[in-house]
Amino acid sequence: MTPNAKQLKFHEDSQTTAQELSVLIKSARDIMRKDKGLSGEADRIPMLTWIMFLKFLDDMERIRESEAELADEEFYPIIKPPYRWRDWASDEGGTTGDALINFVNHDETELPDGTKGPGLFAYLRALRSTDGKGREEVISTVFRETVNRMQSGYLLRDVVNKVNGIHFDSSQEMHTLSRFYETMLQEMRDAAGDSGEFYTPRPVVQFIVAVTQPQLGETVLDPASGTGGFLVEALAHLQKQCQTIANHRTLQESTIHGTEAKSLPYLLCQMNLLLHGLENPSIDFGNSLTVKRYSEIGNSDRYDVILTNPPFGGEEEASIKNYFPADMQTSETALLFLQIIMRRLKRPENNKGKPGRAAVVVPNGTLFGDGVCARIKKELLTHFNLHTIVRLPKGVFAPYTSIPTNLLFFDRSGPTEEIWFYELPLPEGRKNYTKTKPMQFEEFSACIQWFHPIAERQETEQAWKVNPQDVLEYNDDGKIATVNLDIKNPNSAAALKHLPPTEIANSIIHKEQIILELMEEIRAECLSVYRDALKPSKGWIVKPVSELCEKPQYGYTASATSEQIGPHLLRITDIQDGSVNWETVPYCDCPNPEKFLIQKDDILFARTGPTGRSFLVDECPTAVFASYLIRLRVRKWVTPQYLYAFFQSPNYWEQISANTIGSAQPNFNGRKLAALQVPIAPPEEQERIVAYLNQFHKFQEKVQQIKALQVRTAEELDELLPSILDKIFQQDG
Repeated sequence: MTPNAKQLKFHEDSQTTAQELSVLIKSARDIMRKDKGLSGEADRIPMLTWIMFLKFLDDMERIRESEAELADEEFYPIIKPPYRWRDWASDEGGTTGDALINFVNHDETELPDGTKGPGLFAYLRALRSTDGKGREEVISTVFRETVNRMQSGYLLRDVVNKVNGIHFDSSQEMHTLSRFYETMLQEMRDAAGDSGEFYTPRPVVQFIVAVTQPQLGETVLDPASGTGGFLVEALAHLQKQCQTIANHRTLQESTIHGTEAKSLPYLLCQMNLLLHGLENPSIDFGNSLTVKRYSEIGNSDRYDVILTNPPFGGEEEASIKNYFPADMQTSETALLFLQIIMRRLKRPENNKGKPGRAAVVVPNGTLFGDGVCARIKKELLTHFNLHTIVRLPKGVFAPYTSIPTNLLFFDRSGPTEEIWFYELPLPEGRKNYTKTKPMQFEEFSACIQWFHPIAERQETEQAWKVNPQDVLEYNDDGKIATVNLDIKNPNSAAALKHLPPTEIANSIIHKEQIILELMEEIRAECLSVYRDALKPSKGWIVKPVSELCEKPQYGYTASATSEQIGPHLLRITDIQDGSVNWETVPYCDCPNPEKFLIQKDDILFARTGPTGRSFLVDECPTAVFASYLIRLRVRKWVTPQYLYAFFQSPNYWEQISANTIGSAQPNFNGRKLAALQVPIAPPEEQERIVAYLNQFHKFQEKVQQIKALQVRTAEELDELLPSILDKIFQQDG
């Protein structure tokens, strides 16, 4: 938001630098960590948001008041004294303690001016404009279900004082704060699973906006706004097109629209758009599925561009299904939203020949579903141009859902004549995405270059096209039974059936030669391990884990809340394929945090699920470990590397299997772990054995090469490697 020349600069001599603003926000969040009413980022960030929201409103009111004064016009404030920020919050020594809590929370209380009246939230919830469509209704809706969870009025006063240092009438500070806010929303999503439903990974949002290309003068809608990710990205895209005051007015007044049914994301979305420069966000509070019946949606309810990730996996009430045609009724939320999106796109005949267009995130089940789902897809192909389906890599939305997802791009230009598919691969060398290694926008670069113009697209290893008739499956009576859009990539390396017979034969001969060469290398290396590592040796002894290590330590338990942990620590969330996934958590205020810290050469051991999964810590960030893990710390007799090698051997697995309890959820506790019997080689032998075991990394690379050739030999190799480990730990050599 850029104040014009007439706007009063209240903080001209005290602009806050980016660094100062960062410290200010961090200080406010640190203060909130001390309050017992807030249990994590999912509580703290909404709390900070509504406080900033009120400061923002007052700064904007000051600007409006100044403009009215310069224009010699009467000014009518939205929020009246003593409920304005300047009345109760701007004085650092003002109302505090129980008096502040009472003022904010209570329906009736003593006000800062000494009179009796409604409390702050009660007043804000009761705001109404004369026409029922003003900013008052937005404020009322924001605070309808907003709750002050802070219990200490003194800490609340400290937070208010910090926020008072933010100058929302400064475009520079707004730009900096908008970036901070996006980071906070992501932290909130990571801290609470419920937040995941409001969040679409930013690279996906950036890609969708980049290829959909909203233009100034078009209307943009997200009917499931969440925290406003699509709308913020569209706003940023459109701001670059603004060259005149009229352009800015168009963008501000009639371009960005959204709907959100839940109060928390509604608040977060409002603040997100405000911070990114939208002065009066047009976000409706409600359920897009029930705003109007499907048949009642007319031209005035339609939009040029719809960008959204509607909720999927949920079920709607029976009453909501009744808003839709009888043969299109379903309880699946994603399918209901897809119908609404189709209905809300502008028709070219009513829009100067320009068809509305949409980009929608859908789960994989939508592509192959039958019944109502098939009828909706038939409608999509018959009356809309479904020109592109982008198949996202597995795990893009993990850990909130593991469901594979796709992006549908369609418009109202006419029936579908051809469907282009683009399969986005995982980055080379990656098996999945994690919180610490999420998808990056750069992964879409090739797809963006390929996307436009549609008429010039070419088939590649990732891209192929399909005739709409080829996705239709018919009953015996000739009627369409289903519409299957779950089309596999025919251009992938595995799709040899499309090659000429001579090329297939040559490929088989080439693969067989590669396999023979790889097997010969592996055979030679295996013989080397047997010959050198398995030399007969004496002096082996057997000791229980309890004598080799400190007492097995369980990880950080649920009884200690995450608010006790702070920004410079990491917490292990999962162990997969020999690597650890982490998440950032706050600083540890518990009596002995070192009890939960890990260090280099610790062995982390999974005590539930597939027992025996373990990890040797070879890098040492300051971290705590999860409650389902047990930490082992070697103190004598063996090296951590040697003990970890033992934990990979079949000898270990036999002991685990004999001592694991429970069938639904197998559990191997610390007491049983301490009792494990470990064959111990002399020190020099331990070092030599570990060195030779490192050759398994080379074996595994070759196994992966063979697996990529899709041959049964890989299964034999999977059995070969553990057998070598088993031989190494046989005491008789």
